[in-house]
Amino acid sequence: MKLSSLLLIVLFVFTSCKDNKEANAVESIDYSEENLDVTTSVYPEHISKVFKTHGGIDTWKSMKTLKFTIDKESGTEITTTDLNNRFSLIETPAYNIGYDGKDAWLLKKQDDVGNVKPKFYYNLMFYFYAMPFVLADDGINYEDVEPLSFEGQSYPGIKISYESGVGESPDDEYIIYYDSKTGEMAWLAYTVTYFSKEKSKKWSFIQYSDWQKVNGIKLPKRLTWFNVEDGVPTTERKATDFTDIVLTTDLKEASVFAKPDNAEYVTE
Repeated sequence: MKLSSLLLIVLFVFTSCKDNKEANAVESIDYSEENLDVTTSVYPEHISKVFKTHGGIDTWKSMKTLKFTIDKESGTEITTTDLNNRFSLIETPAYNIGYDGKDAWLLKKQDDVGNVKPKFYYNLMFYFYAMPFVLADDGINYEDVEPLSFEGQSYPGIKISYESGVGESPDDEYIIYYDSKTGEMAWLAYTVTYFSKEKSKKWSFIQYSDWQKVNGIKLPKRLTWFNVEDGVPTTERKATDFTDIVLTTDLKEASVFAKPDNAEYVTE
C-alpha cells in the first residue's frame, strides 16, 4: 500500500473518533457556582423549613463559637461553646464549669457553690439556647406529631428522638412547635432522663420569643418556662434573658476549655 493511502486511512479513523467523542460529550457543570439546597435532601421537609427560617443549616455549620450571658440572682453566668466539638466553659462568680471533650470539670471559687452538677449542667443552657440547630445532630429521628394549641393558635409539632447510645441521655425526647406560616420556632417540649436513665412521660415546655439575627442566624433573646397541666403549658413560671450574644466563625483554642490545675474532674 502506498504511504499516501495509509496516511489518509489513519486521518479518517482519527477524525471519526474525535467526532464521536464530541457527539457524546456531557456538559461540565461547576457546582461551586450553583446555589444548592442540601438541607431538604438530608432532613425531612418540615424541620428543613424551620432550619431555613432560622438562617439555614449551612450557615449554622460554618460557625465555630457561641457565647452568651445570663444574669442571675447569684451573679452573671457566661457560657462559651465550641460548636464543632461541643467543648464548654461556664464562668460564674462562685465557680467555673468546663467540658474538654472527654470529661466535665469544676473549679470552685468559694467554699459553698450550692448543689451544682457540672456533668449535667455544662451544656444544658447551650442546648436550649441553640435550638433548633442542635436538633440537626447525627443519630436523630424526626416524627410529625399533633399540633400544640395555645391562646387560640395552633403550632405544628416535630418530635425528636435519639438512636441508642447517642449522647449522655439518649432517652431524652423533644418536640419543636413552630409557626406554620413563617416556619419560626415557637415552643419546645422536652423530657429529662439524665438522672433516672429511663424514658419519661413528664413534658416540660419553653416558649421562645424576641428572636434576633446574629451573624445570619436567628437566636432568641428570651426563653420562658411554663407551668404544665394535663400535658399542655398554662401560665408563665420563669423567664431567662440572654444578652451579649457572640456567634462567630472564629475558633477558640482547646486550652480555653481545658481543666485548670486547681480544678477537679467530676462524675455528676
